[in-house]
Amino acid sequence: MGRARRFQWPLLLLWAAAAGPGAGQEVQTENVTVAEGGVAEITCRLHQYDGSIVVIQNPARQTLFFNGTRALKDERFQLEEFSPRRVRIRLSDARLEDEGGYFCQLYTEDTHHQIATLTVLVAPENPVVEVREQAVEGGEVELSCLVPRSRPAAVLRWYRDRKELKGVSSGQENGKVWSVASTVRFRVDRKDDGGIVICEAQNQALPSGHSKQTQYVLDVQYSPTARIHASQAVVREGDTLVLTCAVTGNPRPNQIRWNRGNESLPERAEAVGETLTLPGLVSADNGTYTCEASNKHGHARALYVLVVYANRIPGVLRPD
Repeated sequence: MGRARRFQWPLLLLWAAAAGPGAGQEVQTENVTVAEGGVAEITCRLHQYDGSIVVIQNPARQTLFFNGTRALKDERFQLEEFSPRRVRIRLSDARLEDEGGYFCQLYTEDTHHQIATLTVLVAPENPVVEVREQAVEGGEVELSCLVPRSRPAAVLRWYRDRKELKGVSSGQENGKVWSVASTVRFRVDRKDDGGIVICEAQNQALPSGHSKQTQYVLDVQYSPTARIHASQAVVREGDTLVLTCAVTGNPRPNQIRWNRGNESLPERAEAVGETLTLPGLVSADNGTYTCEASNKHGHARALYVLVVYANRIPGVLRPD
């Protein structure tokens, strides 16, 4: 986890000692909110301090520091300041189990204390996006987005083509953290294949204006299309013509078949995948050539009519 930002919202708590020895001494604390893994500072402010004993305890009432001396062997807690004005400790790598009330105790004739409440928030990780079933053109696709751990519960939003989609969210509390999920459904066509859908997660543990996002690339299956492109517009006897069958489809057709009407391909023809090469053309090669491709969603067929022109006779002009 990267360096988490520390958040603190102060809430002032004040205690005034009763009259008598140590009268006028005051202890003030501030509540602190921190993101998990971040750094929190817990401060006990002392007013009219006369040198009395000051003890800081964790929520389990274990003594962390006794008059500035470490009492608990947890190196994440460091004493930053011990002066007649304040006692300040620093907690690094804050964890959920650190949450609770920290006691600032001032021992005068009587024992007096104030509590600084530490709240630990959990930022969401990048959401996990999954598809329920394979998307097919003309149908609906259902996507789910899951953030298994956040505090408070993350708010999930969907975006497609820079527009927000309406999703259905649910959450479940597991101890101190929330597991949150959202689903969204929409119709798709072949043009949506390769499109981007974004699931975004936000909560107060993230810096203002920040979020965690996951992009999902749509995989929309559709029937194939086919179109034939010729290497040249006009062909004459003796030329070599290359026909290319441009095929689309998802899944992409893995086999292309070449035919010539009701006749077989010329013996010289060489069909390799998407290309058909016809060398040394003669008029007998004339005819309608087809390429065919298919996948589990459909079949496509493209036509090309070949007309082979005779060579020019010297001294005689023939229109192209």
